[in-house]
Amino acid sequence: MTEPRIRPDPAFALLSMYEDVLPEVYGYLLSRCGNRTLAEELTSETFLGAVSACRRPGAPPVSTGWLIGIARHKLADHWRAQEREDRKLRLVHDAGDERVDPWEAELDALRARQVLARLRPQHRAALTLRYLDGLSVPEVAEHLARTVHATEALLVRARTAFRRHYEGKEGSDD
Repeated sequence: MTEPRIRPDPAFALLSMYEDVLPEVYGYLLSRCGNRTLAEELTSETFLGAVSACRRPGAPPVSTGWLIGIARHKLADHWRAQEREDRKLRLVHDAGDERVDPWEAELDALRARQVLARLRPQHRAALTLRYLDGLSVPEVAEHLARTVHATEALLVRARTAFRRHYEGKEGSDD
C-alpha cells in the first residue's frame, strides 16, 4: 500500500516573503488611494486573496508583481463598490462632455493627488489605472468591467472633472 503524497501548501511561499513584500503592496495601495486606513484594509484583503489564489490548481508562482496585480484588482473592486454606493445616493443624471480633451499641461504632483482624492470613485479609478499605472484603455476597461467605448467616454469625463477641480472651477465633478 502506498502512502498518499502530501503536497506542500503553496501559501507557505507567500508566508516566507510576507515581511519583504508587505511594504511594497501597502505602498502601492497608499500611493493610489491616499488613505492609510483604506490602504491597510486593501493590503489585508490582498494577502487573504493571495492565500486563496495560490492554493488553486495552476496558480502562478507567488511573486511581488503577482501580489501587486491582486492589490490593483482589490483597489478597482473597492472603487467599483464605492461608485455603486454613490450611484444609489445620487439623483442627478451623469451628463458628460464627449469631446476630445487636448489638455496637455504639467501638473503639480501634490495638487494632482488632492484633486484625484476629491473626484468620484469611477473617475479616480479610471485616471489612476490609465495614467498612474500606465494601462491601455482596453486594460482599464477590463479592470473596471466596462466596454472599451464606455471606458473611453469615462476617461473623457474624468479628465474634464479633474481639469475643472485642478483649475479651481469646481461646479461639479461629473
